[in-house]
Amino acid sequence: MVTLLLDSTRLEVALSVTERALSFRKAPVRVERADIRKVQLVDDPWSWLRGVPNPGTVVPRTVAMGLWRSANGDDFVLVRRRRPSVVIDLDGDEEFARLIITTRHGLALVQALRLEGEDEPIDVVELATSEIPVIEREPRPERATRTPRVGATKPAQA
Repeated sequence: MVTLLLDSTRLEVALSVTERALSFRKAPVRVERADIRKVQLVDDPWSWLRGVPNPGTVVPRTVAMGLWRSANGDDFVLVRRRRPSVVIDLDGDEEFARLIITTRHGLALVQALRLEGEDEPIDVVELATSEIPVIEREPRPERATRTPRVGATKPAQA
């Protein structure tokens, strides 16, 4: 499982030995926090893949890891099966245009990115599960029940 570390200046995706081997990458993926433009939680990461793996490993609907090259830029991909994932669009990063990462901590990452960062890298889960200010939403107004229109019933068949 991928480990996400976040500090005040950057997000680091620490890779396990297996992830490094399958993605053909020796170093962790480091992205400046200022370069993160948008973060989305997705249920099906396979629909977000674009381009071809080069270098990378892909077993359809099972695993996709490595660098995906496309006309829109290079994406770093760490996808496992059909599990919830996070898509991070980048703007201004020298190496990648997008990160697609399968993690069960996607919501924690989104919450942690909204907080002011620490000077030392902290695991995203630890940062997000600490005291988080909760914004209360106003309750939605209840929907009015629909009444059938007069004459809207079908005529009886003869």
